[in-house]
Amino acid sequence: MTWNPHYRGDGTARKEPLPKPPSWRLATPAAAADTFRPPNGLAEAVNAALHLRRPLLLTGSPGTGKSTVASAVAHELTLGPVLNWHITSRSTLTEALYRYDALGRLDATRRAETDDIGLFLQLGPLGTALMPWERPRMLLIDEIDKSDIDLPSDLLNIIESGTFEIPELARHRDPDIEVRLWDTDTTGAVHKGSVTCTEFPFIVMTSNGERTFPPPFLRRCVRFRMPDPDHTALTRIVIAHLGENAAQRAAEVLTEFETRLRRRESLATDQLLNAVHLVTGGIAPDDPLRALLVDILLHDLNAP
Repeated sequence: MTWNPHYRGDGTARKEPLPKPPSWRLATPAAAADTFRPPNGLAEAVNAALHLRRPLLLTGSPGTGKSTVASAVAHELTLGPVLNWHITSRSTLTEALYRYDALGRLDATRRAETDDIGLFLQLGPLGTALMPWERPRMLLIDEIDKSDIDLPSDLLNIIESGTFEIPELARHRDPDIEVRLWDTDTTGAVHKGSVTCTEFPFIVMTSNGERTFPPPFLRRCVRFRMPDPDHTALTRIVIAHLGENAAQRAAEVLTEFETRLRRRESLATDQLLNAVHLVTGGIAPDDPLRALLVDILLHDLNAP
């Protein structure tokens, strides 16, 4: 990559070729999985959760790669595309299981259009993970610490039983209804309104430590804290994504990153990758632009 100021701020429209994105910003899930380097102990925690068919609860600082673990494991174990459920304070268990567009179906009936119930019902990420699959599906429940206080406990029954009912289908006259799945345009058959897994999904939950969880929830999880990376780990990450040459040419960026960490600034490893990627893209070591970009990209996440 060669640094080129595509945007000049002069108001003149130009149609120039845009720069290629870095590898971790490619629209392919395997891109991040291929370059992920697990910290010590993570592989053992993953294998424990896999053998026990228990959720893996990952805690740690933002930017330590918690969410990437799901992609890396799914890629290596060929579990298919990761089913993502990103949690907010408004997230509910029902929406993760299925979503029924009752108003859309009513409107179709009024218009004398096809109103088959399966066309207006879609399984959510958790519901899709609980469908009968030949191999377990990977479900990422991201930032579960942002959920409503009751959601983790509500989730326990589903995790333990591996089954749930869709009342709208349980009352239907047809025993088998084809419904849309979450991550594809394909459908799956729901028998008598009940979804029951043949293989418990591999569930990875992430938490930034913003709250505590009840003991019954924690004892059903395999827990692992993602460590803050040291100099060796950071160097490995940069080399994995950008190559050894880039790591050598941007040694001062790594030093600046570690200095800011020692000052208790909140930084994520992808900020380091962003800075190294740009400053090694044809910017001379003595160019003031280099320091300016580093300062912009290594901004404290907790600063105003």
